[in-house]
Amino acid sequence: MGDRQGVPLPRRGYNLHIILVGASHPGNLGAVCRSMLNYGFDSLRLVAPLCSPDDIEARNRAKHAGRILDKCEVFDTLEQATEDCSLTIGTSGKREIGAKTNFRHFMYPWEFAERLNTFTESVSLVFGEEGKGLSTESLRFCDFLVTLPTWEGYPITNLSHAVNACVYELHRFSVQSMQGADPGVPDIVPLERSLNPTLKGILQQGIMEMGQALPGNEDRKESFSDNLRRGIMRSMPTEDEATRLIGGILDATTALQYVSGNAEWKSQRRRKITPAEEE
Repeated sequence: MGDRQGVPLPRRGYNLHIILVGASHPGNLGAVCRSMLNYGFDSLRLVAPLCSPDDIEARNRAKHAGRILDKCEVFDTLEQATEDCSLTIGTSGKREIGAKTNFRHFMYPWEFAERLNTFTESVSLVFGEEGKGLSTESLRFCDFLVTLPTWEGYPITNLSHAVNACVYELHRFSVQSMQGADPGVPDIVPLERSLNPTLKGILQQGIMEMGQALPGNEDRKESFSDNLRRGIMRSMPTEDEATRLIGGILDATTALQYVSGNAEWKSQRRRKITPAEEE
């Protein structure tokens, strides 16, 4: 197990830098690196950190994302860390409540991801110190703010969880828009679950024939076929899944017919399912 070295990072129009201000827990620092690389980001900047990128706990938690710690940059101030960025976004779980909000105007991570889709410059996404968050001064420095849709009864998340949620949304947008068209976003998990009518007909015919091969009366056979068909179709199988199901159903039907001494098995050996309309 580990990272897939042969797969490049996803191509994005923007260049994202994750910035941690005052990071104090090496375990969190390592977990942030792992989340970043999980979703195809590798630029980390630390502002006045209280722990070292070389800390053994940070290295252990980063796992195969240790390369991010190797090349992370350290700055004295947020201004220095964002000097080359065209857009600086702050994060906070401290949301103002009420009709009048004059400072913290937030957007959610998915809105942020959508707006970055056409952005072509460097972007910094800034997170504050564990237990404190970004100061009012740092928040005021940012161009706009992002917050997680956490429950108001306990809105403040762990630092690494907050980073994970944000980079996940950014990468999710990349997957939805670029999967299969970008070497960094290979077409592994199908985005669309579709089943062409011909394959659907074969699947349904196979289910019906399997039901007919069962022992018992017609009501039992029809009830089995109806329930199996509806259960499978509710799952919205892909064509690959349907093909595998058809193979198993065909084998099961063949076995049932063999056991029962069915004349159709003796004459055809059941190696093909033919939709009823083609017979």
